[in-house]
Amino acid sequence: MVVLTAVFGILLAGSLVFCVLVIFATRDYLRVPHRAASVLPPVSILKPLCGHDEGLEENLRSFFVQDYPEYEVLLGVHRLDDPACPIAERLIEEYADKVTARIVVTGESPIPNAKAFTLKRLVIESRHEILAMADSDVRVAKDFLRRIAAEFEDRAVGLITCPYRAVGGASLWSRLEAIGMNTELLGGVVVARMIEGMKFALGCALAVRRDVLEEMGGFAYLQEFLAEDFVIGSRAAELGHTVLLSSSVIEHRIGSQAMLRNLTHRLRWARSTRRSRPLGYYGQIFTYPLPLALLLFAVHPAAWPMLVITLVTRSSAAIATGHFMVRDPLLVEQWWLLPVQDILGFFVWLGGFLGDKIVWRDRKITVLRDGRLEVNS
Repeated sequence: MVVLTAVFGILLAGSLVFCVLVIFATRDYLRVPHRAASVLPPVSILKPLCGHDEGLEENLRSFFVQDYPEYEVLLGVHRLDDPACPIAERLIEEYADKVTARIVVTGESPIPNAKAFTLKRLVIESRHEILAMADSDVRVAKDFLRRIAAEFEDRAVGLITCPYRAVGGASLWSRLEAIGMNTELLGGVVVARMIEGMKFALGCALAVRRDVLEEMGGFAYLQEFLAEDFVIGSRAAELGHTVLLSSSVIEHRIGSQAMLRNLTHRLRWARSTRRSRPLGYYGQIFTYPLPLALLLFAVHPAAWPMLVITLVTRSSAAIATGHFMVRDPLLVEQWWLLPVQDILGFFVWLGGFLGDKIVWRDRKITVLRDGRLEVNS
């Protein structure tokens, strides 16, 4: 018990330090001034689609109503009978006099990472030098492109990645995941930004210069990985380009997944992260202060004051990112979800160490040590 008390005590101390770092890192991010763009270069928006996501029409519409003079929207589908096509066609017709947009049929993906395969085709079809890529479950503000353009005026910036406010659906499981993304995940992002700079990207929405993408080998290289978003950011940084965490906070609409589907997809990404950046994955233990405090209390009940300190410190860090950075109303309205998510997230993190097999779009896949994918026969 003495050994366990010491181990859990040291881990908890590190976790509380991390919470304090989150508060300072959030303040550091929020202090960066927002500047208006002096030049507005044309932009290609690339949108891979697959199926009818919850809120899909409004998600797509947010890209058709940008306050921006010249841009195109390319919507990629594997087949014309995809359920997303009627919605895409309706929006293309509705905004035909304002936005250049079209559907690109890519054919079925021969590789496990169908999103990266679609993006490879969309890049080929696109016309402009600035490429903005966003998932189908992303919703943006009208000034999204203007902010991206302003940030690209620094020629050192090769890639821009957007922080996101996760918006859960009606299911408890999606709301728990949203709370985790807006506090635990985002806390890790801003601390990494403050300590070493951005050496990765968040895949929901990002923008890259075409020449930077070509320099790293394009999606012919990136499509081999499950976490191609992380790899595109790390490769851009390795090549000497600045990866910028944008001032544009987007919405990630995660839908209303039932328990089994939600936990399966969370476990998939946990195993992918463990393979993509193993040291960072081990370090994620410090993002779970409440479970660590409970473990310490279980082996040493006299340490109960640490539970109180942990709740206050963790809540303060969560408010910093969830409220002040991304303005998540769920954190205020259903605050009690935070400790539940912390405990659930801890078990998902542990599950990430158990095996390297995942199921993705009905394919059984092995995630290799470098994050590449191998389809099981």
